[in-house]
Amino acid sequence: MNINWFPGHMTKTRREIENNLKLVDAVIEIRDARIVRSSMNPEIDKIIKDKPRLIFLNKEDLAEDRVTRAWIEKLEDDHTVVISGNSLRGVGLNKVKPGLEKLLSDKLSLMKEKGIVSYNIRAMVVGIPNVGKSSFINQMAKNSIAKVGKKPGVTKNKQWIKTKDGIDLLDTPGILWPKFDDQITSLNLAFTGAIKDEIMDIETLALRLIERLSENYGDRLVKRYKLDFLSDDPLENMENIARKRGCIMKGNEIDYERVATIILNEFRGNLFGDISLERV
Repeated sequence: MNINWFPGHMTKTRREIENNLKLVDAVIEIRDARIVRSSMNPEIDKIIKDKPRLIFLNKEDLAEDRVTRAWIEKLEDDHTVVISGNSLRGVGLNKVKPGLEKLLSDKLSLMKEKGIVSYNIRAMVVGIPNVGKSSFINQMAKNSIAKVGKKPGVTKNKQWIKTKDGIDLLDTPGILWPKFDDQITSLNLAFTGAIKDEIMDIETLALRLIERLSENYGDRLVKRYKLDFLSDDPLENMENIARKRGCIMKGNEIDYERVATIILNEFRGNLFGDISLERV
């Protein structure tokens, strides 16, 4: 499954990030804790370079704790602080300001020496579509200034948002990259809804998801769909799930589109339990 998706506004977003980077003290990058590597846009790395960065691993409650902790240990360095939480519920956001202050300790100390004690930290919020960026900003601002939507690509224009914590956030539209050379990355993004279903072959996508879940979470599939056994053949598993869920058409034919929709929706709804699709 080859996936290429680069709407025109993505190019514009990259230029905006590059042009506005000088306006901020740090960058807050939102990633999906289930797909920490895949939800990192390599373009963002190239753009922000050594700018102080706080990585917020969002949707931590959908991922395995031990895997998320391993990612935090892996990603932290002198220029990067990593925390996890859930932007929709406001979990972990109390760690954002201390994290930024740690990153900017030298600058803040220098300003204090100059007599500037009330300084608003300015941070640019970046991330791929549908990773929870708008929810993060809304919770930080304690209102709904940034529009939230279930479909990727909701935020279109740059906007500044003030928070009560003394942090000014610069919102930017989500940015994907022009070509996915690594098909595992593209599948992970599609599994979690970062790529619109409308441009996907959801039947193949669901089949690949079954294949991936069978590697580490086969017992979850068996339990969720009350399967008698888990086959080595993903298609057989998909057809068995279809029969269990009554996704059968006339002539006893499998309704692949319907069962695919069920599997993807239930995965995204966390009905399989906490799942990490990528490990360190």
